[in-house]
Amino acid sequence: MSDFASGNSETIQRTELHRKIWAIADDVRGAVDGWDFKQYILGILFYRFISENITEFFNSAEHDAGDLEFDYAEISDEEAEEDFRPNTVEDKGFFILPSQLFKNIVKTAKDNENLNTDLANIFKAIEGSAVGFASENDIKGLFEDVDTTSNRLGGTVAEKNKRLADILTGIAGINFGNFQNNDIDAFGDAYEYLISNYASNAGKSGGEFFTPQTVSKLLARLVMDGKTNINKVYDPTCGSGSLLLQMKKQFDEHIIEEGFFGQEINMTNFNLARMNMFLHNVNYNNFSIKRGDTLINPLHRDEKPFDAIVSNPPYSIKWIGGADPTLINDERFAPAGKLAPKSYADYAFIMHSLSYLSSKGRAAIVCFPGIFYRKGAEKTIRQYLVDNNFIDCVIQLPENLFFGTSIATCILVMAKNKTENKILFIDASKEFKKETNNNILEEKNIKEIVNEFRDRTDKEYFSRYVDKVEIVENDYNLSVSTYVEKEDTREVIDIKVLNQEIEETVKKIDKLRASINEIVKELEDE
Repeated sequence: MSDFASGNSETIQRTELHRKIWAIADDVRGAVDGWDFKQYILGILFYRFISENITEFFNSAEHDAGDLEFDYAEISDEEAEEDFRPNTVEDKGFFILPSQLFKNIVKTAKDNENLNTDLANIFKAIEGSAVGFASENDIKGLFEDVDTTSNRLGGTVAEKNKRLADILTGIAGINFGNFQNNDIDAFGDAYEYLISNYASNAGKSGGEFFTPQTVSKLLARLVMDGKTNINKVYDPTCGSGSLLLQMKKQFDEHIIEEGFFGQEINMTNFNLARMNMFLHNVNYNNFSIKRGDTLINPLHRDEKPFDAIVSNPPYSIKWIGGADPTLINDERFAPAGKLAPKSYADYAFIMHSLSYLSSKGRAAIVCFPGIFYRKGAEKTIRQYLVDNNFIDCVIQLPENLFFGTSIATCILVMAKNKTENKILFIDASKEFKKETNNNILEEKNIKEIVNEFRDRTDKEYFSRYVDKVEIVENDYNLSVSTYVEKEDTREVIDIKVLNQEIEETVKKIDKLRASINEIVKELEDE
């Protein structure tokens, strides 16, 4: 198939997928708040995925062994327990009985008076299958937000069952193609599509943990530029995992030797991130997503250092800071001599990331613009970063890229192996396509930024490669506007032409006034 035909097929498949899956969400949510109800759509989408995933796992093995008619969904639970459960959890991380498969549950969903409790028991059984195995922490609590007994689904059991049946049959009706042979990463694409749409419609509560795919793509390319392989990738505030997964999508040809690592404080987002890993076919032994406060209780100390770090931490949130006297001695924060202010945790996340970065690695972090010029402790930390030559690049992004905020954010790129004591400043504030709700980065915009990041040339109104001496002279101000001149797009006015036009206008006014006076005089004479 030609590249054009393949690309066209992918576009058609993705468009149809988005249309159908959003229709399901729109049809069944009813009186339930959209942001809450997305948990059921996403959870049952995940349930279908892992059902098909494990079915394909067993079917492929049996077909390869010569039994071309074998279908795991058709065998008894007793046979599955005896012949298929042993060693499966070690390989897949979980186990599902044939009677528990999405395919078999959906057949009787509309007539099943116990549907809500049956689903609850199945979800418990799937999570329970990993207990005592290496995958236990990766599977535990995955369905926690898919509460099939919740009154959010309806006041009566019948109402709950109807809504659940509608979701099951709706998701069953989506054509994902052959599980092992999709033109697109169908399940993962559907998942991210739903998250982004709910986020865009839910304001801050929906958007605070979702990084748009185009921004994720830019961060991934920045940290990987010029590299053929990395040991592993880390996101200290991973949300739904979109940044980590963009690394997988962008760089399948590269070797990410030890997988994907992230930490997330919010339980719902923590569950979403782990689901998202599975939905993108990342096996449990290739990722480690942990829950906790990254700043107070970092959970990947034994895994560092990382060759690639990508992050979109919450902007200027409060943290304990100096109220905890032990933190100034923490190996992550101590080198700068100051802690990030209690009202602005931004530099706490930055110093944490720097501490976890390998000697040959690169970190790309989305930041609030204020951190690049504010005084006090933040200036002290900036000075430490500049004096030690850790800051590689500062990129000004367009406004209105993110759900829940319209501010023009920045990207801070850090590295520990710089050969020049200079910092690259890029003004990419004009690199976007305007859409109805949010601006977006197109492929050409991303390429323009990454190419300049690689080439480091001075381009008028776009970029400058600035020596440390100038930065010190500017009192360690790292705002892009300090170093890259803004283009004056105001219309140039020729003063001579303007004066001539004014003179002619005055003459016309005088002539008009004279005419009016003549008319008035004639009227008075009558």
